Order: sequence, then structure tokens, then C-alpha cells
Amino acid sequence: MTELKNDRFLRALLRQPVDVTPVWMMRQAGRYLPEYRASRSRAGDFMALCSNPELACEVTLQPLERYPLDAAILFSDILTIPDAMGLGLYFEPGEGPRFKKPVQTAAAIEALDVVDPYKDLGYVVDAVSTIRRELNGRVPLIGFSGSPWTLMTYMVEGGSSKDFRRAKAMLYDQPEVAGMLLDKLADSVIAYLNAQIKAGAQAVQIFDSWGGALAHDAYLKFSLAPMKKIIAGLIKEHEGRQVPIILFTKGGGQWLEPMADSGATALGLDWTTPIANAKARVGGKVALQGNMDPSVLYASPDRIRAEVARILSEFGRGNGHVFNLGHGITPEVDPEHAGAFIRAVHEFSAQYHAQP
Repeated sequence: MTELKNDRFLRALLRQPVDVTPVWMMRQAGRYLPEYRASRSRAGDFMALCSNPELACEVTLQPLERYPLDAAILFSDILTIPDAMGLGLYFEPGEGPRFKKPVQTAAAIEALDVVDPYKDLGYVVDAVSTIRRELNGRVPLIGFSGSPWTLMTYMVEGGSSKDFRRAKAMLYDQPEVAGMLLDKLADSVIAYLNAQIKAGAQAVQIFDSWGGALAHDAYLKFSLAPMKKIIAGLIKEHEGRQVPIILFTKGGGQWLEPMADSGATALGLDWTTPIANAKARVGGKVALQGNMDPSVLYASPDRIRAEVARILSEFGRGNGHVFNLGHGITPEVDPEHAGAFIRAVHEFSAQYHAQP
């Protein structure tokens, strides 16, 4: 086991003291980097890039060569599980992910098997072990999965959706059928994330991208409850270290208290919830990750630095903060602006961690 040279990300998730606030970016390996676009072009398409462990490793490490990031995140996609279930994932130019065989009936859902990560998603497990080896203790590696509700929306709608009308209709008209699908997905995510942890992921994040589209009671029943099942089923310690679990619901600011009771180690915040408010509500129970609006990165470096300073000041002194964007970095961002953001976090945060 290679000793970690920089473990401040893991320490912050466990609300332990750090020298500066750690920082990483959702989608930090992506289209805003010219080197990523070159790798994707060489692979041929997005899924070919995801399914090649060596290329997935290459693009995972690219942002670490540019920036002093405190974590690497596995390069993959949240839709690997439904693809492994045989739904036929493909990407339509200008329309995003689509499935050739959406599941919209009880019979179709009954026919689905829980995913075996080693048999069905071995390329992801291989990518994790390859990345972990190449990192050589430089920073921790984050594994991830989509949440059951988020995966369900794509599987039932057949792709992206603005109103989730088919998926929501299933929740309300056929709650038992929806529950059967969510249970199979939760079991698949447990197996998938545990395989990532065994292969070398040192923290995991559950991306609940569409939980915020649900009504209050529906969120608690159909989004949070399956995620609680996942958290209960995950490996909590590996290689002599605790494995932190980050729960991120986009648009989930109103549910921070029940999310904090889920068993997660940390909650990811989007940019709509003030971080001081979140800290006051749940900061004694979980760490917080976030939460700068990704659009700030379109502004000048001076304005980016000012926003970083404002959010750090709002969180204030104390442990348990991982700086991140409130959602993924967008393809049009200037890489130099991303660098200004990352450097500012380290520069301005030291004062909040110095001994008084």
C-alpha cells in the first residue's frame, strides 16, 4: 500500500484538521481541456474512452498535471450501470445520452438483472486499479456512481428529460414497479461502488443529479431512501483507512437535515444554498463540499478569486470543508480560469486553518 503524500481531502471529509482547504472539481477531466479533447479524438468516441482503462487513466490524470488539485476522480459516466443492464447506451450529437431499449413496464423491469461489476463493468474496475497505481500516492482517488433515482430517469425516459414525465408517472401510478427498479439499481450501485473501493477508490460520491426535481415526500421515498440503502451496504474501511461517502443531490438544499442523517460522511452542495446556512444546519454531523457557481469561471480571474474568498469567509474557521463547484465545470471554461480558482482556494484558505 503506497502511502498518501497528500491526504488533506480525506482528512477534510472526516472533519479532521488540515493546513488548507482541499479542492477538486466535478468533471475536472473533461472537454474544457485541450489534452482531453485530443485523447477523446484518439479514442474515437466517449464510450470508447470510458471503456479503455489506459485512456481513462490518462484523462483522469490530465488535470493533475495542470493544477494542484487535492483529489483525482475516476473518469467514467453515471450511465455505466444501465448500459451494463443491456439498455443499449449511445450518444446522439447535440442530444446527449440515449438508450435503445428504455424500461417502461413491469415486465421490462422484472427482466433486468442486478449488475455484477466484475463481469459487466470490469473495464471500470480495471480503470480504478490502473489509476490508483499511476497516482502512486500523489492524491486520493474518488470513485462514483449515479443515484438510483437519477439512473431511473434515464432508463424510463430513454435519455435526458426536462420534465421526467414518464419516470414521475411511474412513481405515482405504479410505486411498486418503481420501487422494484430502484431496489435493483441500489443493489447494483452497492456492488459497483464496493468493487471500486476494493480496486483502490479511497472515497466515493453518489451523484443524485435529478433528486431536486422531486416533490418533498417523493424525494424522501424514491431518492433518499435508496441512497440510504446504498450507504448502509458500502465498505466503510479499506486499507486501514475509513472510506468517506459523499452524497450530492443537485437542488437538494431543503433536505440537508435528512441527508445528514443518511449515514453519509459529507454532503455536496450546489450553489443555491449558502454554505454558512448549510454549516449551521448540519456542520456538526457531516462535512460539506462545494459550492461555487460554475458560471463564475466565465468571469475574470480577479472576480473568481473574490468569489472564492467570499465562500471561504462564509464557511469561516473550522474543519470539514472541501471546496468544489456547485456542479460540473462546463466545456467553454478557459483552463487558465480554472487554475486561478484552484490556486485561490489554497492561497486564501490557510488563514482559516492556522492555529489561533
